[in-house]
Amino acid sequence: MEKNLEKIQTTRFGEVEVDGSLLFNFVSPIIGYSDKKRFTLIDYRPDSPFKWLQSMEDKDLAFPVTLCSYFDIDYQFELSDEDAQTLGIKSADEILALNIVTIPQINPQGATINLLAPIVINTTNNNAMQVILRDSKLPVRHPLFEKQEKKSDEGAK
Repeated sequence: MEKNLEKIQTTRFGEVEVDGSLLFNFVSPIIGYSDKKRFTLIDYRPDSPFKWLQSMEDKDLAFPVTLCSYFDIDYQFELSDEDAQTLGIKSADEILALNIVTIPQINPQGATINLLAPIVINTTNNNAMQVILRDSKLPVRHPLFEKQEKKSDEGAK
C-alpha cells in the first residue's frame, strides 16, 4: 500500500516529506494561533523524547512536544464531554495527549512542560485541539528536569 506523502518546506528542518496519516486538523486552534489549522508531527531524531508539532501553513511555526511518560511525570486529566464531542472521541483508546515544551536557548536544563493545556489528538480521525483543563491546578510551566543543585546539596550533607 502506497503512503500518502506531502512535501512541505520548514524553517527548522528544510524540506520534509510528511506522511498523510500524521496530518492533524485542529478543530479548535492552539492558543494564539487561530488561523493555523493543519499540523504534522516531525520526528527530528528517532531517539529523542521530543517531536515537533509543525504547522503545514507556516514554515516558521513549530512547537516542541513530548509525552509526560517520557519524563516519569504522573499526568492524568479528564476530558470534558464537550471537548470529546468536538474531537469526535468515543473511547479513551483514541486519545493521544502531547504537551508543549518550552526550552530556553541559554539553559536547556530549565525546560518546562505545559500540563494545563495539552494538545489532544483523536488518533482515529486526526482531529486535534489544545484543551485548557478546567478546574485544574496543573501548572503551565512544570520543570522537565530535576534541579541538579538539589542532588548535589543532598550528597554534601
